[in-house]
Amino acid sequence: MLMTQFPAPSDVAGVYDGFGRIYRTVWGPNIHYGYWENDADDSSIEEATHRLTDLMISGLAAQSDERVLDIGCGIGNPALRLISACDVNVVGISVSHDQVAQATKRAAAAGLADRATFQFADAMDMPFPDGSFDAAWALESMWHMPDRSHVLAETARVLRPGGRLAIADVIQRGPVSPEGRVVLDHICENYAVHSLGTVDEYRMALAANGFVDVEIRDITDNVIRTLTLMADAFETVHDKLADLVGEEKATSLIDFVRRFGAIPESGYLFLTAVRA
Repeated sequence: MLMTQFPAPSDVAGVYDGFGRIYRTVWGPNIHYGYWENDADDSSIEEATHRLTDLMISGLAAQSDERVLDIGCGIGNPALRLISACDVNVVGISVSHDQVAQATKRAAAAGLADRATFQFADAMDMPFPDGSFDAAWALESMWHMPDRSHVLAETARVLRPGGRLAIADVIQRGPVSPEGRVVLDHICENYAVHSLGTVDEYRMALAANGFVDVEIRDITDNVIRTLTLMADAFETVHDKLADLVGEEKATSLIDFVRRFGAIPESGYLFLTAVRA
């Protein structure tokens, strides 16, 4: 039996089942950062978020008919793009019943229900047999985990030897300034985030849990624009947010998203690894 930890699954679900629903109406079905090639890249949010998914797809290098675990599947859009690109079978897990329902509907609408299944499950205690997946990915779900190393241990358990892993995650870069601490603490306390990991912590946790051939890229410069655009998107639905969470919290949310995008401590990594 796992000890009670923060965030609990209900905390994470509360974020995405609350203002996350409003967020989707202005951001789109890819509930994650975008990737731009350089400062001159004027790609739309849709194009940029697809590009980040495609980076994950390339890193996973999945083969036809392989079984892939999607850890923190959201409403399923990245998983469906993976299936279309690689003809794999995906099992997605989420701690939000609403997300599971949305993802299941999207798979059916896309004619991919035979390739994509989604279920309510906690990544800290996965309900799968040992070695039951060929590959796994976690797209911006790891920062919500109470214990990333434990999730990596569970992932290693359910992956077969030689199974591949890809992760995209929001991280902390460098020493933390007083302003950075205020912003990071606010993010953690209000949006079901236990803590932001670092590149070094990821390297140690991956090695400790049997992953090899680890490649980590800091892609902050390619994705950080997301936060300004996200704050702009929230501004357009400020009244709806205020109705949901109150005027003060809605204003605070938008302010801290902007501040999060401005501090040097705000980082982002993309990594791949192999289960030994």
